[in-house]
Formats: sequence, structure tokens, C-alpha cells
Amino acid sequence: MILRDQDFRLVTLSRRLGALNRVLADLETDFVAQRLESVSIERPVFVTGLARSGTTILLTLLSQTDGVATHRYRDFPFLEIPFLWNWFQDRFASQSASGPQERIHADRIRITPDSPEAFEEPLWQSHFDWLHDPLRVHVLDETVTRPDFEDAFCTHLRKILALRGGQRYLSKANYNVTRIRYLAKLFPDARFIVPIREPVAHVHSLVRQHRRFSRLAEEDARVPEYLRAAGHYEFGAQRVPINVRAEELGGIEAAWNDGDDYRGYARQWAAIYRHVDELRASRPDLAERITIIRYEDLCSEPRRAFGKLLAATQLADRTGRAFAAANAVVAPPAERANGVTGPERRAVWDEVAAVAAVYGYEPRL
Repeated sequence: MILRDQDFRLVTLSRRLGALNRVLADLETDFVAQRLESVSIERPVFVTGLARSGTTILLTLLSQTDGVATHRYRDFPFLEIPFLWNWFQDRFASQSASGPQERIHADRIRITPDSPEAFEEPLWQSHFDWLHDPLRVHVLDETVTRPDFEDAFCTHLRKILALRGGQRYLSKANYNVTRIRYLAKLFPDARFIVPIREPVAHVHSLVRQHRRFSRLAEEDARVPEYLRAAGHYEFGAQRVPINVRAEELGGIEAAWNDGDDYRGYARQWAAIYRHVDELRASRPDLAERITIIRYEDLCSEPRRAFGKLLAATQLADRTGRAFAAANAVVAPPAERANGVTGPERRAVWDEVAAVAAVYGYEPRL
């Protein structure tokens, strides 16, 4: 997939507006103030974890439960003015006659402009401009206080709820895994869904996607800029590690720079899921609000896994639509880890073994 010129022009315009986006957001907030008065953020649900762990399919399924509001593809790139941008598109945007299209990842997930998607990250990086600095630790905890961001973020979530007519906010944001403690402070009744995947299969999928997006960047030099604007640094030419510990800074990149993508992503896997385990162990109150979903369990028993999600989030599926979708859509991935070489498999397990055991994964060499 090569970017459409019109999409890239819109992203470029949004980035050039810079601080003016916040001015427009404030003007929109004043304009819809009456609609926002009765809107409150109650028990928001944050799906978060390492990319390629099942976050998108979980977002898609949970978005079909009762009264849920999410970001959609059509909200990008003017995320900070969702009412105005959606109003404009409803009246002036050209309507494509084609149906759902497979997304750029080539992973069998088909999308339309109204499909739910991860679009929180541009909001975060507009206030925390260092969040993807490879030389910084990216964790935000309960000691962080940023009134400007907190006010803008909560207002934005209320806008999404009002715009979509929802009562419960739902998001998918992979980088939120390093912000669980901060989000838990902002929203004391929030719930967090963290999917995890067998490490070799997971790392293999990440490597495949990195190579795919790197090829796309070679074909179209605009791709990395577009992905940065959307807040995606997981793979491709603009790849940046997620740093959890100061003492581990540079370790992931060192492996990548040596051409060892498998070891680098394995270190990322271990860092992220060690962080989640430590959160649960150190904060019993937080542990009750974090639900771990193993990707393999979701694939093998989708109805049972989805029932666990509904119980954990207190979301309702009175029509049964979400349950039906879980049963019909969820399936094992087309790609398998059987293309991984012996040395690559050993490199992964060298890095992840201790953390993987916590989640019930044992080495298969």
C-alpha cells in the first residue's frame, strides 16, 4: 500500500498547524459545551500491550458491546477537533464505493473509515514531546502532574463519548502500557486489558511487520512521516524502542543495530511484560484492574476468553453481537513461527525465558 496523496496532504496540514490545533480544540470545546455538560468518563477501558499481541482484534470486538465509544479511522488526522472534522467529512468528503479493505499490515484485518482504531498517541505526544526519545525512559506513573494535558485529554475523551453517543470510552493504545499507573490515577475506575502472545510467534510477527514497513518506506519516503504523525514507532524506518528501565537503555537498539531483529524484539517483549508483572505484584489494587489475555486462549476459545473480558470490564453485550463476532472472526493467525531458524528461536528464549514463565510459556527450541 502506498499513501494516497490526499491523506498525506491532510497529515502535513495538521502538523503545520502545530499549536493552532489546540486553539481550534478550545474553540470547538466552547462551541459544544452544552453537549459536554452531561458527559462523564466512567470506567474507561484501555487495551494496551506490545504490538502484534491481539490488541486490534480485542478493540474490534469490545467496540461492538453496548454503549461503547472509540476513535475511528475517520478521526485522523484532525484528532483534536473531532466534531468539526467529522462534520466536514459527512458533508464534503468523497465517499468511496469500495467495501472494507485489508489494512496496511496485510494481516487479514479489514477496515473502513468507521472501523475503530488507535488514535490516542498523537494527543499524548503533542503534550509529552519526549515520549519517543530513544534516550529517555518512557514510563509515566502516579507522580506525574500535567494539568494542561489532563484537562485536554479528559475533554477529548468526553468529546468522543458525546460524538459517538456512548457511555463507556474504549481505546487501544500500545504505548499506554508504560502509563498504566498514571492513567489509573487519572481514572480511578479504569480497567486495563493487556494481551500477551507466545514469545517466538510474537517476535516473529514483529520482525515480519518491521521488514514489511521498511520496504514500504523504501517505496514511498512519506510513509515514516505519516506513521510518526499517527504515533506509530513499533516497526519500520521510524522504529523506536519502548524504554522501561534506565539500566536497559540502548539494549534493544544495540541488537537491532547489529542486525539481530529477533533478539531486539525479544528484549522489548521481556521489558514490557516484566513491567506489567511488576505492576501487578507491587500494587494489589491495580492488579485487580489489569486483565491479562493470552492470544492463544483467545484464538482457541474465543467465547470463553471474551466472556472473561466482559466480566473484567463490566461491559454488556445484550444483543449478543460481540459474542457472535468473537466466534466468527477470531482465528489463529495465518502466519506461523515455523519459519524461525534455530538460532533465532534460541535468541528469543535467551531474552524472555524468565518473564515468559510467569505467563505460562515454556521454551520450545
